[in-house]
Amino acid sequence: MSDSFRLDGLTALVTGGASGIGAATVEKFHAAGAELIAVDLDEKKLAQLPHARTFACDITDEAALQNVFRQIDRLDILVNCAGIGHVGTVEQTEAVEFERLFRVNVLGTYLAIKTALPLLLASHGSIVNIGSVAGMVGIKRRFAYCATKGAIHAMTRQLAVDYPTQIRVNCIAPGTVDTPFVEGYLEKYHRHEKDRVRAELNQRQPLGRLGRPEEIADLAVYIASPAAAFMNGSVVTIDGGWTAA
Repeated sequence: MSDSFRLDGLTALVTGGASGIGAATVEKFHAAGAELIAVDLDEKKLAQLPHARTFACDITDEAALQNVFRQIDRLDILVNCAGIGHVGTVEQTEAVEFERLFRVNVLGTYLAIKTALPLLLASHGSIVNIGSVAGMVGIKRRFAYCATKGAIHAMTRQLAVDYPTQIRVNCIAPGTVDTPFVEGYLEKYHRHEKDRVRAELNQRQPLGRLGRPEEIADLAVYIASPAAAFMNGSVVTIDGGWTAA
């Protein structure tokens, strides 16, 4: 790995770090030399991460997050991966479901950033938010999810304006990635037609396949590394050509 892509001597915290893009990010950051902290609700999966200091924590619980950060002396990189999804039009989305998505995807990201900010300002650190193409284009029956990811993109740009020289804040907008998140969606909504719907998800990306968690994590390594020092306030797609079509 080129020295400019190394993260030696840096400490990174990944929310949602126990599975999917988050777990891949933990592994890729470790390979790049960073010290890792993983935060997730799933204690069992956290226990399977060999290269990270782990905390079982609900990121929507401000007091719990503050307790985690009281145990951290230094932070250079925050990666906000934690999130949930929902399927439904506006008519099919109940207020309680809408609020739950905003609580996890938006409030959770806000609380993680706010709680981490003193440490990141001290280190002139970097934030990498995981957004989605759903925050850039309309996706059928993803009303609430699209709204939350659009908010993540807006938060990214706003933070880069408020703290232009103190920290860097960027966002990755993946297409559909082959993760437990997708498997959960298939199991919940398409249990009897998984193969057909999986094929549709693959074809939704013009490249003809789902993304892989490690591909998103590789981009996160670059954005957090010294090689991306001039990158701030960007929302970068990695979607197999979806938003280009």
